[in-house]
Amino acid sequence: MKEEYREENTTSSRIEGRHSVLEALRAGSLIERLFVQKGCQDGPVLTILREAKKADVMVDFVPKERLDFMSETKNHQGVVAVLSAFAYSTIDDMFALAEKKGETPFFFILDGIEDPHNLGAIIRTANLAGAHGVILPKRRAAGLTATVVKASAGAIHYTPVAKVTNIVSTIEQLKEKGMWFVCADMDGELMYRQNLTGPIGLSLIQISEPTRLTRISYAVLCLKKKI
Repeated sequence: MKEEYREENTTSSRIEGRHSVLEALRAGSLIERLFVQKGCQDGPVLTILREAKKADVMVDFVPKERLDFMSETKNHQGVVAVLSAFAYSTIDDMFALAEKKGETPFFFILDGIEDPHNLGAIIRTANLAGAHGVILPKRRAAGLTATVVKASAGAIHYTPVAKVTNIVSTIEQLKEKGMWFVCADMDGELMYRQNLTGPIGLSLIQISEPTRLTRISYAVLCLKKKI
């Protein structure tokens, strides 16, 4: 059965071809993700992979058919880079924003949100709820593509978004700084009946198949609440 591929219609946010992608990496362009054809291990591709590692860019090895589908030029040479449509912030930026506003920190922590429209809507909700930032994992998550920026309806300009390598470790580090966390759960206690004050993180974890990581993520959270 032929595999179907769905990609965002944002060809202007992509760079294709080995030379173009390599120069973009060396120039420090905001690359969201790098797609490399499976089996390509020649010299130029290895150089690109080394530069991607230096820049901490996520790399996906995919079949040639997917790159053909993504490619606008039809001359991708086994390499396609997707650019970020918006710059990422840091967790320190979020704490600084809370301090500037004279408020206790309030963050959204996301895991497994891979649909760009959903991510944009959550960023918009976070802004309306007064959150000081949104934290995403580097894997299993949509990035800040043009679709996300559009779906946020402008909220991304006022809501810092950070990417972290490990959500669980990040939560533990934030707990050491005095934050506590609640997790949205359909079987949890009704959140409107709770005292959700103080420095707090709201975790939204979308689970299609329970994995070891998502089980650990739940284990480190303090309370489960029903929205």
